[in-house]
Amino acid sequence: MFGDLFEEECSRVSYNQHGKGKTRLKTKALEPPAPREFTKLSGIGNQGGTCYLNSLLQTLHFTPEFREALFSLGPEELGSLEDKDKPDAKVRIIPLQLQRLFAQLLLLDQEAASTADLTDSFGWSSDEEDFLDLTVAVKNVSGLEEALWNTYVEEEVFDCDNLYHCGTCDRLVKAAKSAKLRNLPPFLTVSLLRFNFDFVKCERYKETSCYTFPLRINLKPFCEQSELDDLEYMYDLFSVIIHKGGCYGGHYHVYIKDVDHLGNWQFQEEKSKPDLNLKDLESEGEIDDPLMILKAILLQEESNLIPVDQLGQKLLKKIGISWNKKYRKQHGPLRKFLQLHSQLFLLSSDGSTVSLLKNCVLQAEFSFQRNDPQVFKTLTSESPGLNDRTSCPHWFDINDSKVQPIKEKDIEQQFQGRESAYMLFYRKSQLQRPPEARANPRYRVPCHLLNEMDAANIELQRKRAEYDSTNNEFELRLHVGPHYHFLNGALHPVSQTESVWDLSFDKRKTLGDLRQSVFQLLDFWEGDMVLSTAKCLPAGLHVYQTLDGDDLTLCEIEIADEEDIFVWNGVEVGGIQIPTGSDCEPLLLNVLHLATSSEGEKCQQLTESPQVFPSNAEVGSVFTALAIPVGAIFLSSTECTNEGWTAIPQEDWRKTFREQGLTNGSFVLIQDSSNSNNSLLTKQGEWITTVNETNWIQVKNLCQSESEEELVKIPATANTVVFDIRIKAIKELKLMKELAENSCLRPIDRDGKLLCPVPDHCTLKETELRIESSLGLCPGKAPTSSQLFLFFAVGSHIQPGTEMEIIVEETITVRDCLKIMLEKLGLPGDSWHLRKTDWCYEAGEPLHEEDATLKELMIYSGDTLLLIEGKLPPPLSEMLRFQGFLKVPIWWYQPHGCAGPWRSHQDQTNGPPPQGGVWGASATQGAPGDTYAEASLSYLGDIEISDDATLAELKSQAMTLPSVSEFFIPSPAFLRAWTVESKRPSRLLRINQQQLREYKLGRRTEICLEPLQKEENLGPQDVLLRIQRRLPGERAYGPPVDLVWDTALGWTASTLQRRVADCCSLPVEKIEIAKYFPEKFEWLPVSSWSQQTTKRKKKKKQENLQGAPYYLKDGDTIGIKNLLVEDDGDFSTDRDDAGKEKQKQLALGGRKSQEVLRGQSSSVVSGAELPGRPQRPEASLSIHVGSFR
Repeated sequence: MFGDLFEEECSRVSYNQHGKGKTRLKTKALEPPAPREFTKLSGIGNQGGTCYLNSLLQTLHFTPEFREALFSLGPEELGSLEDKDKPDAKVRIIPLQLQRLFAQLLLLDQEAASTADLTDSFGWSSDEEDFLDLTVAVKNVSGLEEALWNTYVEEEVFDCDNLYHCGTCDRLVKAAKSAKLRNLPPFLTVSLLRFNFDFVKCERYKETSCYTFPLRINLKPFCEQSELDDLEYMYDLFSVIIHKGGCYGGHYHVYIKDVDHLGNWQFQEEKSKPDLNLKDLESEGEIDDPLMILKAILLQEESNLIPVDQLGQKLLKKIGISWNKKYRKQHGPLRKFLQLHSQLFLLSSDGSTVSLLKNCVLQAEFSFQRNDPQVFKTLTSESPGLNDRTSCPHWFDINDSKVQPIKEKDIEQQFQGRESAYMLFYRKSQLQRPPEARANPRYRVPCHLLNEMDAANIELQRKRAEYDSTNNEFELRLHVGPHYHFLNGALHPVSQTESVWDLSFDKRKTLGDLRQSVFQLLDFWEGDMVLSTAKCLPAGLHVYQTLDGDDLTLCEIEIADEEDIFVWNGVEVGGIQIPTGSDCEPLLLNVLHLATSSEGEKCQQLTESPQVFPSNAEVGSVFTALAIPVGAIFLSSTECTNEGWTAIPQEDWRKTFREQGLTNGSFVLIQDSSNSNNSLLTKQGEWITTVNETNWIQVKNLCQSESEEELVKIPATANTVVFDIRIKAIKELKLMKELAENSCLRPIDRDGKLLCPVPDHCTLKETELRIESSLGLCPGKAPTSSQLFLFFAVGSHIQPGTEMEIIVEETITVRDCLKIMLEKLGLPGDSWHLRKTDWCYEAGEPLHEEDATLKELMIYSGDTLLLIEGKLPPPLSEMLRFQGFLKVPIWWYQPHGCAGPWRSHQDQTNGPPPQGGVWGASATQGAPGDTYAEASLSYLGDIEISDDATLAELKSQAMTLPSVSEFFIPSPAFLRAWTVESKRPSRLLRINQQQLREYKLGRRTEICLEPLQKEENLGPQDVLLRIQRRLPGERAYGPPVDLVWDTALGWTASTLQRRVADCCSLPVEKIEIAKYFPEKFEWLPVSSWSQQTTKRKKKKKQENLQGAPYYLKDGDTIGIKNLLVEDDGDFSTDRDDAGKEKQKQLALGGRKSQEVLRGQSSSVVSGAELPGRPQRPEASLSIHVGSFR
């Protein structure tokens, strides 16, 4: 019924990965409780929904009179906890556990105490008790003083038609009823009725309006007896319990005044602010409160009546800023504000004049003009300690286990809003504390509890020392140099048992300490000892950097856990000088060459042999290693020997293996050119022997530089890079070398038109260029990846080849792009607009949104834009945008498998959706393979909202749409917002208090709202996923469940697997997960993989689920398979098989329909040969087809 009324504290478990190649989870010791923070105060841990109890317990603990009275109870009154299990013993467990809790809060050095023992001792009681508290109203009341005034000062008069029946005289008489306080307690509790029920809407709600309360209050006007001294009626505020959230969910914490100064009241980050006097502070406070300003203006009027227009002018004159600039954004228009506060202001029927209500005038005069100066002291005038900074009271914010110091003025922030005061605690001002209790947490604590806390602190220190030592240990692998030998470019162990030693070492110790420990471990060592970092590679062990700086810790020299350390003399191993460093890292390459027969002749059989080369060695050194005098070198990153080979020019043989991009496992093909009859490359299954038979690209010289040749053919394959083709063309055309930095290649179509330049870094396959295509070598650089190459012309009718060209950034706006084109054409004026040509090369739709970027409007390189004279009228969305407003279509999204209790009447009766607009979709958040996958978007309507508004305000405004009234939504916090793309939810909008402008919503953005069963507060690193467990023995899944994954530890497969395993309560090694791609009806298993090197780019990719091939994002579906009951690798369902089959049929049907259309057209042509009726003269017909892509 109440949902998540109390927020829970989630405990986080940190997983660390160690090692190289293999992933190992290092077992950690159980972490002891953390010590107290700088405040020296202890919080209370949240057991789950105990935040309100924690706030009350802290209030009692910081009431020293109650705490000391509790400690005064001994074994005679309470018994002993050791006797609680004895049948005849009388033990009062609750006060005993409360004593122990208070002693822990005072003396035990831990960040948070536990209430588990106390709550276990709770039980129900049928006794009735009297509580010394007052319950006051919040609705339509400005503060505590006004509420007490209405209750204990004002009289209810019975007269006219509402006479009182007197029981003594048995008749109706005039009477007056009032209430007074008879006895005042030493501690006063005031409960604020924040939660109410709306009988019109039949729903609960929280009253969040402004409700002030003083730090010191005089209760004398409200008491039955007022003859005592004024100090007897004075009370000081010392605790405020605060509720954050709504009526269906929230969290409690408490502001507490440290009466005994037990804590350390210091601010860690004190921001420097200019000194302001008290008058400045008071004026700022008044300006921020429009009620105070307006009441002050109306009180200055003789009749307390003023026109509303003059009220705005007087407000501007008083504070120097208008209502619209200061208050409109938060409080709305002035007249609306006056109407909402009808308990204070009286508007005329036509809304032209306003006055203060009479009771408000009397109360204001009573507050400011009474002779008794002790009545209704405000926060700034009578708060103890506010004017005297040296005696400023110590206030703390205790939020479960967290304790933070606050300033007294911070209490004002809890007057109103979703986070506001819920309960107030006052103590009599006359209550004084003894001097020996000040800053003394051991004051009046029983001896047995003192001894227990002292012993517990000693035990905590021991556990923390053990944990600290265990948590800071590194596992190092020592490779002993004398037990290694250098072979084939790398180090190899002579004996596995003696060459590698494992050492556990404290990472906080220095390198000198490590060296001393190694000396002690290797007692046989003689001479100098050098420690160097090493790494096990496919070729063997390689030494990198020598460790220097014996006074530095292992963390400072960046030694990692499970690091390989090579121990040697720093010069040689086994008499051989060892190359070190990353430059000469050994590479293990697979070298292919023709085998040699027994007679010493080359044969047609290829042989493969692993060879090790330093990465900084020249590529030509491969001939020396194979004893081949001269030949050709071909490189490939694939095992296939028939294709994918790239020849290395002879001038590049002096480049290193690293410069050529070779890595471990790369393939090198060597051809001995001494025998031209033998060739190693094939084309279409046939051996080739000459370069003339290879594929080529034709390059034409279109530069202005003169050349002996105008056309050359460059040998190339599909994997040849465009840059290489361009450089070779410049060399063969014998052009200037300067063109290498300022030229590009542009495809030439069959009509001779130059197309968009191709990027240098792409291969022919990536640019979709065919072998034997024609390219033009043109001056000028090719556009970068963030730039667009566009054609443009003037007028709606253009001839191909007459366009002009321009390169612009893809983030440029339409307006700026138009301006650049006009300057290039030399056209004056601003009465022009742009249109995009359609597929018929005619003028298409105009680009209305001049402030949109070309990328947002899906303008691509090679597109043609037309400059048309005439200025376009701004569309409605642009007018709203110019005024700072957005027009946003709102859709309703509810996955069937994730349905909450917020169903509409139509859903319950299987009726049509609201407004009739529905998009049926296989949502990305749905589960495939069953009915849970189906979801739909129902159109609710459009809203117009300022881009300064927050996401929460957008949700609130969307709830006012008529269609939303069909659903039962408690509050906007129960809605999740998504952007809509391709008729399905796309991007999750997660922060409710963030402005819409900061989300960078486009003008065409549409938003769908998803109902939730509880409030949601996602962090910036939280990812929302839909998980579904596979049903054992079936090719189907259970209903989807939302999973929040904190990616602070990384977007890796292992962290996701652990999070899913924790959610399903299964061992991480006994589950298998996969991501679902609904558009393909396919599953892709997610595993903790180490990605292989790619075939072309030869770079090791990072293990990141955001990138290829998973592209994980909010709303994706993750399937879970329990390997304990099902261990096959199939994630697909029957619905997936049906979906794939349907896609095949649609593709086949498309081809068949084209053949039918061709057959019908041929039959029409043959039928036209028959004689028929004479036709009218043909007229020209122009058909305008919308632009599409």
